[in-house]
Amino acid sequence: MSKSHQKVKPKKHLGQHFLNEEGIAERIARSIASESQAKMILEIGPGTGALTKHLIPIFGTKVLALDIDAESIRFLEQEEWVGNEQILEADFLNLDFRDLNIEGPLIITGNFPYNISSQILFQLLDWRVHCIELTGMFQKEVAERVCAPHGSKTYGILSVLIQNYFDAEYLFTVPPHVFTPPPKVQSGVMRLLRKTDINLPVEYGHLKRVVKAAFNQRRKTLRNALKSGGLNIDDVDSHFLTLRAEQLSPSQFVSLASSIPQGS
Repeated sequence: MSKSHQKVKPKKHLGQHFLNEEGIAERIARSIASESQAKMILEIGPGTGALTKHLIPIFGTKVLALDIDAESIRFLEQEEWVGNEQILEADFLNLDFRDLNIEGPLIITGNFPYNISSQILFQLLDWRVHCIELTGMFQKEVAERVCAPHGSKTYGILSVLIQNYFDAEYLFTVPPHVFTPPPKVQSGVMRLLRKTDINLPVEYGHLKRVVKAAFNQRRKTLRNALKSGGLNIDDVDSHFLTLRAEQLSPSQFVSLASSIPQGS
C-alpha cells in the first residue's frame, strides 16, 4: 500500500475514492485547455494529492488545492512538493468566490466527490462569470448527462443549463480498479469550456426555474409541466407546448424561457 493511503483513510461520508493511477492523473491535468487565460487552477478534493502532483509541474503557483477533509490537508502540508500557501481547508459548496482573493479567470478541476457532483456543477453555474473552464472526473453517468444531446434519455436540467454557457465534451472513461477504495461505478472525465459569445436574452435564475419545471415532470408535455410549475404560458409558442422537455435543445429552452414572464 502506498504511503498516502497509509496516512489518510478514505472517508465514505465525503465520497472519497483516491486515484492511484499516475497516467490517468497526468492525463486529466493535461486535458486542461485554458490555462494561459486563468489566474488560478482550483482543485476540489485533492485528497492525497494524486492529481495535484501533476498539476503543479504544469501550472506552478496558479494551483490551489481545496479540501474539506482536515486529514487530507494535514497530509498535504507534510509534503515537500506542494507549498502550504497552495493548500486551503474549506468547503467549496459554501465558498464565496471573493474568498479566493483573485482578480481574473478561474479554472476548476478535480477528481470530484461523487456524492456532491450535482452541487459542484450548480456552483460552477453560479460562478460562470468568473470560471472559464471545468475539467475533471465525475461519476460516468453524470458526465454523460451533462454532455448529452437533446432527445437523449439522459438529457436533463444540468445538460440544458451548462450547455447554454459552456461547450461540453466527454473525454474518457476511467475504470473502478484504479481507485482506493474502488467505487461501484465507472468514472468519466469531461471538459467544460465557457462560451465566448454568451448573450442570452434571459436571466440565469429565470432560465433555471423554467428548465427545472419542465424536467420535474418530464413525461408530461411542456403545457402540463410548466403549468404544474406555476408558470404563465399564455405567450409560449404553441408548438413548444406539445413537446416534452427532452425534445428541446438548450437554445430552444432560452427561447421558451424568454416567452414566459419572470416572476409568473
